[in-house]
Amino acid sequence: MMAVLSPVAQSGAAQRSVSVLGATGSIGASTFDLLMRQRDRYRVEALAAQRNAEALAKAAISLGARFAAVADPASYAALKDALGGSQITPAAGADAVIEAASRPADMVVASISGAAGLAPTMAAIERGATVAVANKECLVCAGGLFMRRAAARSATILPVDSEHNALFQAMAAGRREDVRRLILTASGGPFRTWNADAVRNATPEQALKHPNWSMGAKVTIDSATLMNKGLELIEAHHLFQMPARDIDVFVHPQSIVHGIVEFKDGSFIAQLGAPDMRIPISHCLAWPDRMEAPARPLRLEEMASLTFEAPDLARFPALGLARSALEEGGAAPTVLNAANEIAVAEFLDGRLGFAAIPALVDATLEAAARQGLVGEPESVEEALAVDREARTLASTLKDSVTVRLH
Repeated sequence: MMAVLSPVAQSGAAQRSVSVLGATGSIGASTFDLLMRQRDRYRVEALAAQRNAEALAKAAISLGARFAAVADPASYAALKDALGGSQITPAAGADAVIEAASRPADMVVASISGAAGLAPTMAAIERGATVAVANKECLVCAGGLFMRRAAARSATILPVDSEHNALFQAMAAGRREDVRRLILTASGGPFRTWNADAVRNATPEQALKHPNWSMGAKVTIDSATLMNKGLELIEAHHLFQMPARDIDVFVHPQSIVHGIVEFKDGSFIAQLGAPDMRIPISHCLAWPDRMEAPARPLRLEEMASLTFEAPDLARFPALGLARSALEEGGAAPTVLNAANEIAVAEFLDGRLGFAAIPALVDATLEAAARQGLVGEPESVEEALAVDREARTLASTLKDSVTVRLH
């Protein structure tokens, strides 16, 4: 594993080529900001997005990209028109996004949200690229396969998520075999201090008001349920080859300490920073060097206290479901993620209550186990097949879960 994800590499000052998958999302926007500030240091090969043709074209022209792709074929005409007069090649469809990942860039920033990011990110892995992974689902849906293929292709995996990037940086303080425990921190979301009844009745508008971070709607809801931390637990297991029992989660509402590594001698090494995704993204873009980033520097004298508390699994059962799925192994995490995506979408559309999100995930996991859908995926196609079946299963169960909760 350490040949794939290692804190040691040779520095180089040559211009680096970059492709960004998910270029119009929140990670993509932060990456765009950094690349615009470092025009001499980076050349942009390809950008890809789901359907926002106008924003994609604007970013591609600004960065001088060579190729731009939208996953939604219906957005192709708008993309082609917006790129008119430029030398940028437009394309559309799932294969076009895979082409964006396959083009000859030194680094691919993989930030497509959801299971849709699995195939294009794997395409970047297969050509041995350096892949900055911001898509949790690659490691949640097919983590074992993903890391095996990365090792086989000598691809380098860099974690973009602030927590995993923090662990990656902290692990540089010692040898992998000397690590005793990894600690992920969670903000606690907007409902950290709410009582159980208030949490159960939370509305989408309330859940989307994150106290510290600016993120997309899906990730923000996952933060409110703590499922986000559950997915990160699974991700950390695969990235760092640590058993679930050696990965802990603590709620840290200040969002200053992003990850802690405990070594066997009792040393705790932590990474601290302002809650700004441009910090971990800049670390990946410049790795193994560092770049000047626009994030607000921490002022230690402003931090009156840093607090940590154990998560409340009674109010936030999603985290416990994720840990159980990781311990079960196989495709259980794939089912967990698929069911959660369905549940979050239903909640955002007002068709499912907040408490029904983990309830639907739990019901789907139980049904999938009964139907024998939790075997280990051996290919991207198998992982995506399990994902599809789990989504169908969750969709058929959502009404019964809603009725049961009421």
